Amino acid sequence: MSERDKDEAGERGFVVVDRRGRPEEEAGEERAPAPSGPAPKPPAPRAEESSALPHAGELPALDFAGFVHSIAISVLHHLGLVAEPETGKPATPDLALARQNIDILEMLQAKTRGNLDPEEDHLLESLLYELRMRFVEVSGGRSE
Repeated sequence: MSERDKDEAGERGFVVVDRRGRPEEEAGEERAPAPSGPAPKPPAPRAEESSALPHAGELPALDFAGFVHSIAISVLHHLGLVAEPETGKPATPDLALARQNIDILEMLQAKTRGNLDPEEDHLLESLLYELRMRFVEVSGGRSE
């Protein structure tokens, strides 16, 4: 068996070290090859870093339904129908912001017409209906 056949059969190992573009190469310095084995884990985030991102790693992947639901929750919050997370008390109603978020959903519906699958279309239509009804209940029928 030739030396080449041994390499291809995996009987003889080799290490490839890519040194392109490294400053050591330009200066003529030799660098030891990187250790083999699993890469070390990055350090855990410090307390001040993790508090800056309270939901890091917990948020689900965003899709159309999740996006539409997030705007709907904002409407419910601005209508005072969703409790404040910090206090557990209902939010102070802000009908102008609630109306604006409903308008955003209406604009989204108009701009995506014909491009949604039937489930997405039904979701958007039913959410808009429900949010409009809640708006009328909270506002007493007056338009903001």
